[in-house]
Amino acid sequence: MSEAVAPSTFVRSLGYGTLHQLADFLDPQDSWKRVLMEIRKPTGEPRYSQLHLRRFEGVVAMGKSPTIALLSDWGTTNCTVGQLVDILVRNQLLAPARLLLPDLAVGIPVVPSPSPGWQETVGLSKQVTVAMGRAEERQLADSTRTQVEDKESPDDRGFHRFSFQELLQMTSNFDDRSASEGGGKLGEGGFGTVYRGNFNKVDVAVKKLNSMDDISPQDLKTQFNQEVQTLRTLKHKNLVEMVGFSCDGDHLCLVYPYMCNGSLLDRLACLGDSLPLSWTRRCLIAAGTARGLEYLHSNHHIHRDVKSANILLDETFEPKISDFGLTRASEKKSASTVLTEKIVGTTAYMAPEALRGEITPKSDVFSFGVVLLEVLSGLPPVDSSRDPQFLMEMKEEIEDEELTLEHFVDKKMGDWGQASVEKMYSVAKDCLSERKNRRPQMEEVLRELENILTTISLDQLSYEKKV
Repeated sequence: MSEAVAPSTFVRSLGYGTLHQLADFLDPQDSWKRVLMEIRKPTGEPRYSQLHLRRFEGVVAMGKSPTIALLSDWGTTNCTVGQLVDILVRNQLLAPARLLLPDLAVGIPVVPSPSPGWQETVGLSKQVTVAMGRAEERQLADSTRTQVEDKESPDDRGFHRFSFQELLQMTSNFDDRSASEGGGKLGEGGFGTVYRGNFNKVDVAVKKLNSMDDISPQDLKTQFNQEVQTLRTLKHKNLVEMVGFSCDGDHLCLVYPYMCNGSLLDRLACLGDSLPLSWTRRCLIAAGTARGLEYLHSNHHIHRDVKSANILLDETFEPKISDFGLTRASEKKSASTVLTEKIVGTTAYMAPEALRGEITPKSDVFSFGVVLLEVLSGLPPVDSSRDPQFLMEMKEEIEDEELTLEHFVDKKMGDWGQASVEKMYSVAKDCLSERKNRRPQMEEVLRELENILTTISLDQLSYEKKV
């Protein structure tokens, strides 16, 4: 650093080299997001909203640092290094904190407190919250691991315990070639790769979980156990079923029925030159997905990663919600908010409170609102070449009359009606309310979508189900 940095130094005065060193610490694993969510206005309200976060994410696509963009913006408010270091310490980001203040004594307030004991109380509260979150995560991992790895045969619960060798044979040694090349690779997601296989002369999908830089082996096992336990407990026609699992090899694996129509994301994009989904079929898929989510919520479970890529379609286009590795159950059997230090999910679908680590059924409702926008428009949830990049931001353009609903609607579906499209958009808009207490419950969303279906002729519905 060219000049000595003190707690009173303005963040805007930090040198180019110091900012880049901070970026080296905070850009990986998106640690800068934890800083962003802690920044407050003088009134105590969060300075940055969910939309701000997504705009900072957009600079990554341009090859720039989100940390530097964030600090440059926040620096215009005369914030100090002491305030920044305080946030870093509370989030256990000690290396970048010591970069700024090498003589920092962790645990001692570095900014004068507005009132005696205020900052110490905040710090203690944060530590207690984090400790409780870690204990809760450990308890969840221990309990699910016990239930998956107990001596009871999973066959008694409808699951088959595969050996890893069996899965190698079923998938031709996990052939990594795409289906178009004669291989068995169906797709790749955040936690693993999916392969097509055959079990008892029936096609199956085998997900091989992979360790990644930002996911520890223990976290991966926790998600594996959580998915198995959830699908043992919950059964519904709009939730994916599980054929079995394997945990004796180098990779944890989950086995599901093969869904010949892939994901809703792929079908809306007409991937593989598939035919566009009609409006009627989209309404049926939306209602079926809402039915599955309503079942989850009524059974005190929160999915936490609702998105079109996790909505699979069987041979009749019946939607099946998948990927339950992040699902959380309420121990109190209630729909109350749960706090966690782990912020997980897919950013393009995440509710504002989810970005703060709050787990609530209303976060699933928000994510489903983004799915409804996809159903209406046929557009992906995020596109770096589009302005705005995030689909949910197009709602603001429609509200501001910069974009008409007629232009927003996917023209590839030829059977849509203005009244039903307006109704679904209204439902999506309600789901996407920034304030969670203004969003409807999933049972209300389902009721509205079923009402939309009643406006479509019974003859057309009958035809759609047969096609």
